[in-house]
Amino acid sequence: MPNNFRNSERAVVRLPCACANLRRAGRVVTKYYDTLLRPSGLHVSQFTLLQALNNAPEITQKQLSELLEIDSTTLTRTLAPLREKGWLHSEAGADRRELRLSLTTAGKREYKQALPYWQSAQKGLEQALGKETWDRLIDAAVRAAGVLTEGDA
Repeated sequence: MPNNFRNSERAVVRLPCACANLRRAGRVVTKYYDTLLRPSGLHVSQFTLLQALNNAPEITQKQLSELLEIDSTTLTRTLAPLREKGWLHSEAGADRRELRLSLTTAGKREYKQALPYWQSAQKGLEQALGKETWDRLIDAAVRAAGVLTEGDA
């Protein structure tokens, strides 16, 4: 764990709004992952896309947008640097409006090189929270996303 995160637990005010607490936690966790991923040259948002594309090759852009709950404009903007670096391949699907995405060889290599930094972030956060809290946090986040997705709420 980086020095600026080590032993830095402090009192944080519990806000009355679930959204405010989750957004604050998200910003702090994002900053933590970005710090540990820094040597790879990636931000956690870019790593997440590489990870999703590695785990779901040939996924459509619409499916990726739904998987990550990112609007299509934001997803297109976030994918652009991956395309520019030659890490992303896209081709039309059966329906010409459909765009299928996959990692290039260079994209797969970049993902594999960044993976140990991400694993370090995962391990550090899990250790900081403790295994039981870590599991409950992940389960609660997945459940919240599942019950509150647009059209389902």
